[in-house]
Amino acid sequence: MHRLFFLSILVLLPMTLISSVAADQETTDKARKFLERHTATIRPLEIAANRAWWDANLTGKDADFKRKEEAQNKIDAVLADKKAFEEVKALKESKRIDDPIVRRAIDVVYLAYLEKQLDVDLLQKMTALANEVEKKFSTFRAKVDGNEMSDGEVRNVLKTSKLSGKRKEVWEASKEVGKVVEPELKELVKLRNQAAKNLGFANYHAMMLNLNEQNGADLIKLFDKLDDMTREPFKEAKAEIDVELAKNCGVKVADLMPWHYHDAFFQEVPAVFPADLDKIYANLDLVKLCRDFYRGIDLPIDLVIEKSNNDFAPRSGKNPHAFCTDISRDGTDVRVLANIVPNEYWMATMLHEFGHSVYTSINIPERLPYVLRTEAHILTTEGVAMMFEKLSKRRSWLEQMGVKVDGPRAFDETASKMLKYRLLIFSRWCQVMLRFEKGMYENPNQDLNKLWWDTVEKYQLLKRPPKRNAPDYGSKIHIIVAPVYYHNYMMGELFASQLHHAIARDVYKGANPDTVIYVGSKAVGRFMKEKVFDPGRTLPWNELTRHATGADLSPAAFAKEFQGK
Repeated sequence: MHRLFFLSILVLLPMTLISSVAADQETTDKARKFLERHTATIRPLEIAANRAWWDANLTGKDADFKRKEEAQNKIDAVLADKKAFEEVKALKESKRIDDPIVRRAIDVVYLAYLEKQLDVDLLQKMTALANEVEKKFSTFRAKVDGNEMSDGEVRNVLKTSKLSGKRKEVWEASKEVGKVVEPELKELVKLRNQAAKNLGFANYHAMMLNLNEQNGADLIKLFDKLDDMTREPFKEAKAEIDVELAKNCGVKVADLMPWHYHDAFFQEVPAVFPADLDKIYANLDLVKLCRDFYRGIDLPIDLVIEKSNNDFAPRSGKNPHAFCTDISRDGTDVRVLANIVPNEYWMATMLHEFGHSVYTSINIPERLPYVLRTEAHILTTEGVAMMFEKLSKRRSWLEQMGVKVDGPRAFDETASKMLKYRLLIFSRWCQVMLRFEKGMYENPNQDLNKLWWDTVEKYQLLKRPPKRNAPDYGSKIHIIVAPVYYHNYMMGELFASQLHHAIARDVYKGANPDTVIYVGSKAVGRFMKEKVFDPGRTLPWNELTRHATGADLSPAAFAKEFQGK
């Protein structure tokens, strides 16, 4: 069975994976046995950790966060084993493994061991501190006049209130979490840097890029290119938005502040256009819409909804955000956590998270070894999720899903601008996250509050609040629980655009990408399985991009979408 698969997969793999060094069966057998031992040890620990992580984010209870920490420590202890690391390192460096799947699996496992080649006390200290910060963030609720506000309530005030004073009060209350986590976060940054230097890296940011098979210099070149490409279009879009924001709140454009921008970070498009997209979703069952859509393209999510206990409502103690997790990596237990409010934001979010869920072991072949039965890279799974997310702003998608849209002309005008402006706004926000984190890890002793607002002003053209000196950077959860991750969202946007254009070309026979919405097309599901899901992690992200789209990752398709061409 395995032998047949290894022969067939060679058709999919580029010749670059086949070493010019003479391979031998003995080394391959050693590598295969190492992977079997590794999987037998690590898989049950990872399943236990995933369950503990889920429970902690669902309940916010101290006991569940403690169990999560203990589970992670067990994984770290396995990966910190120096004898095992030397064995996998020798196998990797031998370049004598004659099976491309085994070779790729050894490369992936090597990176996992490399990250943990640290003193056990340091590993456990980092885990404990990260767990404490995450717990504080997960259970934090903004308080105004002594009353707690949910994340949804904060968003609603920032989106609808015409009172600048009220907006400021709520915005500042939402940022208080930065003060709550700042001491531990600063210590965690220093510990992460210490760990990276112990492993021979300049800092934690550089290390994480390396471990995720990314080149730091190439990444900055890409983001510099995106900066040049988006700077002027973003400036024009923001100028139009600013006029409407100022009008809605009765202030001058020159007096606009960060709390006027409808979300706490200006990472989304403010709702200032003719149609209110939220009204369309106000009385709809968002989970049912997602279920029907994904079933229609032959990527059903019924199991995901069942395993999540159809529990998508907000409540106290529950992580206020949204995520998807593959618990067991065997196709039987994939879950989505969410806090649905019936509006366009949560429609997009649920399409996004369920998009993650179909790019898991549910659709990645079980014949792949455990360590490769996952997405090619975090940027590719983000890209898939983002591609589906955009449908929430497409009238043709809604109508083909059986939803009547009143005022279609106003809807189209609003949705078109929101789709284009979202790409520009999000691109600039990702510049902030990448460059702030890079600067923070390169020099954690600098004034991080100043670094944050300097970066925000440069890339988002927002004014820092007068005399404000608060750790607002600490109010972004990704800096805490998903460090050196956010740039992958932007690369995911590039992948999403490129993949959508490939679908329009290959599945819809060269149709205009603007007209392609996937509804009811099993051919789209088949394309996704064959081109994106089936390889799992057998291909690095850049090779998976070529396999799926026929080209290297590029901003070309992305640019066409925000330029309207």
